[in-house]
Amino acid sequence: MKPASAHRLKVVTGVVVALVAIAGLSVGWFYGRLRASLPQLDGTAAVAGLGAAVTIERDALGVPTIRGANRVDVARALGWLHGQDRYFQMDLLRRNSAGELAALFGARALPHDRAVRMHGFRRLAAQALAGLSPGDRAIVEAYAAGVNDGLRALRAAPFEYLVLRQPPEPWQPEDTFLVSYTMTLDLQDSTGRYEKTLMTLRDELGRDALAFFAPLVTPDDAALDGSTAPLPPIPGPKVLDLRPGKTAMAGPDLPAPRRAARVRTSAHPQLGPDQNQRSPFAHRNDETIEGSNSFALAGAHTANGAPLLANDMHLDHNVPNIWYRASLVYGGRRVTGVTIPGAPLIVAGSNGHVAWGFTDAYADTGDLVEVETSSSTAWRYTVPGAETREIEHRHETIAVKGAAAVAVDYDWTIWGPIVGQNEREHPLAFRWVAHDPAAMGLCTLPLEAADDVPAALAAAHRAGMPAQNILIVDTAGHFAWTIAGRIPARVGFDGRLPVSWAFGDRRWPGLLPPDDVPALVDPPAGRLWTANNRIVGGEALAKLGDGGYARPNRAAQIRDDLAALERAVPRDLLAVQLDDRAKFLTPWHELLMRTLTPAVAEQKRARAKLRGFAENWEGRASVEAVSYPIVKQFRLAVYDRVFSAIFASCTDANPGFNWRQLRLEPAIWALLREKPLHLLNPAFKSWDELLVAAIDDTIVEIDKRDISPPRATWGVYNRARIRHPFSYTLPAWLTGWLNMPDDELPGDVDMPRVQQPSHGASERFVVSPGHEAEGIFHMPGGQSAHPLSPYYRAGHEAWVHGDPTPFLPGKTDHTLTLKP
Repeated sequence: MKPASAHRLKVVTGVVVALVAIAGLSVGWFYGRLRASLPQLDGTAAVAGLGAAVTIERDALGVPTIRGANRVDVARALGWLHGQDRYFQMDLLRRNSAGELAALFGARALPHDRAVRMHGFRRLAAQALAGLSPGDRAIVEAYAAGVNDGLRALRAAPFEYLVLRQPPEPWQPEDTFLVSYTMTLDLQDSTGRYEKTLMTLRDELGRDALAFFAPLVTPDDAALDGSTAPLPPIPGPKVLDLRPGKTAMAGPDLPAPRRAARVRTSAHPQLGPDQNQRSPFAHRNDETIEGSNSFALAGAHTANGAPLLANDMHLDHNVPNIWYRASLVYGGRRVTGVTIPGAPLIVAGSNGHVAWGFTDAYADTGDLVEVETSSSTAWRYTVPGAETREIEHRHETIAVKGAAAVAVDYDWTIWGPIVGQNEREHPLAFRWVAHDPAAMGLCTLPLEAADDVPAALAAAHRAGMPAQNILIVDTAGHFAWTIAGRIPARVGFDGRLPVSWAFGDRRWPGLLPPDDVPALVDPPAGRLWTANNRIVGGEALAKLGDGGYARPNRAAQIRDDLAALERAVPRDLLAVQLDDRAKFLTPWHELLMRTLTPAVAEQKRARAKLRGFAENWEGRASVEAVSYPIVKQFRLAVYDRVFSAIFASCTDANPGFNWRQLRLEPAIWALLREKPLHLLNPAFKSWDELLVAAIDDTIVEIDKRDISPPRATWGVYNRARIRHPFSYTLPAWLTGWLNMPDDELPGDVDMPRVQQPSHGASERFVVSPGHEAEGIFHMPGGQSAHPLSPYYRAGHEAWVHGDPTPFLPGKTDHTLTLKP
């Protein structure tokens, strides 16, 4: 080798060695910093403010039992644990509702922050804190101090802050309420989009179409009181005719002539699909509804004579999981269940006397108000008891990482922020329970002290939280359903469609008094169930209103499963939670096979192939199922072919119109049964031709996935995507080690085992108060948010496979004592 070449090789080798050494040192430094942020598991730690020492015992899954002298000390210790195990998650939860994510993630979070900052939740959180009783405030303040002590006790800040190159900001007492507001944003419509969809449907197609396509009560409902109603008739051709040469009419409900808009579009940013997510997290499937299952059996139907409660709350999956398990022991009481990092509460669980669980109620907690603006000036509007009032302009400044702060203005009325306009181009304000500080509090804290169903019902009716169905069982054998949280008291209207409040005859005089909240106690059938469906009818429904209830099929399947149970044990209720039978899609399979006749199949080779795989109906959303994904896609294709044409004028009039929010299953079957020509998509000559086209659409969608039957099983489609937030912003090779495994998952949205890749059962438990040792618990992620912790993925496999694990913490593996 020539000397020059040898010299160049030596230089290159030296550079490579140096780069490798630098890389190794960098990795070593990062790993050292990562290990330094691991939570403390054993020994002692000093925590200022404790009245007495608190013992924390962790089991093999990292679940803590916290033993303290009183509730304040236990809250401080729980805060210490949350600060050590979950601080970055807590930070995201408070920033989410405060509209402060852009300060961490930069401009990509600005759309979210713009939309959320309108609500002023940080200001409302401070007001909610100020409204607490001295005892409750002491708990919140002790918890916040414990969080900050736990965070400071780490030898290094959580690794996410190292990656973001920002220090964590201290936890404030009011931040607990920001966490509750994040749950409110997840569980409720924050801008009246559902009501605006109903409004557009009425304005464009008329009241007959509204009654048919968006019925409040349907023939197949699974309400607890048994209430149903026949489906209204199909709207006639005078209302809507899709045939060529015909023009759709709004019938007797033609909208009034439009007039000039009087609202600055910059003052109330419109919410698009990308702004209705918790940036930087993933988008949600259009058919996904925030949900949950809860159900209960009276003691007459259980093996030990005590009532049993099951609860699985369906939320978006992330890393870490939304919940943090804990068992709190204080004052002679033990309360076990799930906490949410950021709050000093057991959200759902059992206190030894009473057990409780939640599902989203979909009660109507917000109304669009038509604002009557002045004819002389665009910025004055009519209010009851006064001539006019000026629209208020609220100013917010949003900090943005790596860029200048962004100023945003919002227009507010006495009823709430202006969020859009109606067909007459009148502004629409949004009156929402969440804007009332009286509707927020330490939601489930009083439930910890309840000894029986009556006490728990009273606590639920006064709870400051987003309105939820709550099921309650007690050791005396009583069980009940009611609404926990606050709902509005309406006068003069039902809240389903926007109306003017300018003259005082339509209004909210306040929140519904606790004694007026609907409840069912000890029903004779000995069974209760909720699955985000309509729960009651009649006067009770009039009080709750319509917030966009889920299809009743899941609730009906749970109801039928419960009817078959006698002498039940916890595993029997777990089997109901894991029921993945596809009863909802069975009629669609029958329709597919009736449509895909041998004659139709022979016309195209792809159709014949599809028929061969579809005809063997497994009847469940198991991971091995081949026909299930075919039938599911066929149903979606039929919906698109039918409803995209019917609702075309609605989507033109309102870009936010979402017909997938409507409960259209009764309507689609009525249309397929009666085959009205005037509602047939003009692209087709017959309904049979439309159905064949939907089969071809199904084939196209399957082909797009680059995998075909029989390898295209439901498990291949339904793989878990339980991701750390960094996974949506950084390359996969940097973040793959942060995520849960991509397991194949059984279940889907219209069966008890609700499961999609990034949405589903965030926990499952079955428990009987006083018999907690027999209870069962599952969670999709571990206790710790630290990837080097043994508790990062602990419990995940049991959740995937539905293997029972104990409700109570197991034997102690680690003991930590917090000393004053």
